[in-house]
Amino acid sequence: MADAASGPGETDDPQLPLQGPAGCGSSLAHHGPGIPHNVDHAFLISTGAVALAEIGDKTQLLSLVLAARYRKPLPIILGVLVATLVNHAGAGALGAWLGTLVTPAIMRWALAVSFIGMGLWILVPDTLDEDEAKANRTRLGVFGATVVAFFLAEMGDKTQIATVALAARFHDFFGVVAGTTLGMMIANVPAIILGDRFAHRLPTKVVHGIAAVMFVVLGAMALFGVGF
Repeated sequence: MADAASGPGETDDPQLPLQGPAGCGSSLAHHGPGIPHNVDHAFLISTGAVALAEIGDKTQLLSLVLAARYRKPLPIILGVLVATLVNHAGAGALGAWLGTLVTPAIMRWALAVSFIGMGLWILVPDTLDEDEAKANRTRLGVFGATVVAFFLAEMGDKTQIATVALAARFHDFFGVVAGTTLGMMIANVPAIILGDRFAHRLPTKVVHGIAAVMFVVLGAMALFGVGF
C-alpha cells in the first residue's frame, strides 16, 4: 500500500536521485546551485585576451625598463605579480559590481561599446612616459619599486579596463582575475627574463591585430545577445 501511495518521481530509497523531466536529476547532480557554467570560458578568454593586449603595452615596456635597470628578474617578477593581483582584483570587483547594478539590456550595450572600443584602442601604439619609467628603489628594494611603479602604470591602462569589462561580462570574479593575471605574467615574464631579445622578435602588429579581433568579436556577441 505504501508503494501505491507514493507520488510520481518519489522513491523510498533516499540514496536514489529524483528524476524530473529531461533528466533534471542528472543535471542537479553535476551542477550545484549558484555555480556558473562559464567559469572555464571566462578564465581562458581573460587569459588569452590580456596576454595578447599586453604585448607592446606600456606596462610591458615598464617591465623591460625595470629588467634593464636592476637586472634581478625574481623580485621584479614577484613585484609584477603582486601589483597585478591587487590592481586586477579591484578592477574585477568593480566589474562584478557594475554587472549587478544595471539592467541586462543596458549592460549588453555598455559591454558591446566597451569591447569594440577596446579592440580599436589596442591598435594604437603605446608609449611609456618618463615619469612612469622612474622606478627608484624604496625601502623594500627592487620588489617594492616594481610593485609601486607597475601598479601606478596599470591604473587606467588597457588591461585594467579589459578586466573591468570581462568581469562584468562573465559574472565570474575569480575566473576573470585569475585569467587576466595569468595573461599579464605570460606577456611580462619572458620580457623580464629575456629583455629586448624577447620584445624585438615579437610581431607586435600581428599580435595586436589578433587581440583587437578578439575584443571586437566579444563586443559583437554582446551586441547581438550571444551568450547572455
